[in-house]
Amino acid sequence: MGTQAAENVDPPAKDVRTDEQKKIDDWLPITSSRNAKWWYSAFHNVTAMVGAGVLSLPFAMSELGWGPGIAVLIISWVITLYTLWQMVEMHEMVPGKRFDRYHELGQHAFGDKLGLWIVVPQQLIVEVGVNIVYMVTGGRSLKKFHDVICDGKCKDIKLSFFIMIFASVHFVLSQLPNFNSISGVSLAAAVMSLSYSTIAWGASVDKGKMVNVDYNLRATTMPGKVFGFFGALGEVAFAYAGHNVVLEIQATIPSTPEKPSKKPMWKGVVVAYIVVALCYFPVALIGYWAFGNSVDDNILITLNKPKWLIAMANMMVVIHVIGSYQIYAMPVFDMIETVLVKKLRFPPGLTLRLIARSLYVAFTMFVAITFPFFGGLLGFFGGFAFAPTTYFLPCIMWLAIYKPKRFSLSWCTNWVCIVLGVCLMILSPIGGLRQIIMDSKTYKFYS
Repeated sequence: MGTQAAENVDPPAKDVRTDEQKKIDDWLPITSSRNAKWWYSAFHNVTAMVGAGVLSLPFAMSELGWGPGIAVLIISWVITLYTLWQMVEMHEMVPGKRFDRYHELGQHAFGDKLGLWIVVPQQLIVEVGVNIVYMVTGGRSLKKFHDVICDGKCKDIKLSFFIMIFASVHFVLSQLPNFNSISGVSLAAAVMSLSYSTIAWGASVDKGKMVNVDYNLRATTMPGKVFGFFGALGEVAFAYAGHNVVLEIQATIPSTPEKPSKKPMWKGVVVAYIVVALCYFPVALIGYWAFGNSVDDNILITLNKPKWLIAMANMMVVIHVIGSYQIYAMPVFDMIETVLVKKLRFPPGLTLRLIARSLYVAFTMFVAITFPFFGGLLGFFGGFAFAPTTYFLPCIMWLAIYKPKRFSLSWCTNWVCIVLGVCLMILSPIGGLRQIIMDSKTYKFYS
């Protein structure tokens, strides 16, 4: 599909970097280590993709209903697998050159200046947005773990303090230099995501269908149903958000003309997507089947018993979002450090890394403590930024670079993805914003 265009390209490009540039690239987190195996790609992708979003899928189903809900889940899975394949293919489409970062691919497709302006703001919104939402999720899951274990016997502690406890881990972990150094954290996170997803749907099966379960749409008014539908689209988009770090993950895999990195990377992506399906579909469908429209925006909150199991699942969520936070923060650290070292001429070193990364963790913690509207944030960020970077930006790049023949299969497939992605981008933030406004009416700051 379009790859025939890559055959008539120029001979391999020479490395024209100076010694100083090579030294800086060897220090920056994305390009410093290129010895990853294919299974690193598998669990990095699982950690990036299966996040807090999976726990809100039954809630999204309750706003979509059975038919549209199943359709949206399946279509999203297929489209995002296709666009992920495109990104893996485009990583090394110029012989001798690797597009190690999303914005480098954007610059190749749209030009140096325009490419930066199209990709970087969206990628930053996604990655910083995910980090903020994961701060909230980590804090909430810690609080739920505390409340379940205490069973009303302990003093009630504010959510703000649990978010601070969760953030304290990241002040330490964020000092790990690159993707390969967080592979242990990422593997633990990937195992946890599969475990708590299994607990979520297994406990739902065990509980069985609720008496008088109601499968009508959650909202009762027409505007409520419409806005709820839009918001649910954003929640599903948020659940498939791994594309923003896929090139950065692929950059850690070694590559030669005989053995390009796309082969082990694709192998890892396929394994990751099978795990994604095993997590998403049972949780969404069984969670909705068991609780109907009375399910919470985090299914673990709906499942109160057995207590030990729910406490364990919440701790698994905490471990998983610790790994996910690091996966999404690494490209942001790379951007911050690139600007500081290449543009502002700061000397690369431990002090720079310690200050820059600690300030970033503190910033995400502060925003999370101030605005912990979990469900609304998912819908708003989901549509606003995840839809473009996940659903249609790779397709636009593919059309711009490979220029497939009009009305060919490749051309039509990409345009279908673009149209669906644009609809998602326009509609879902509306629902998410409405949810945030409604939540904020009853919200007290720093409670």
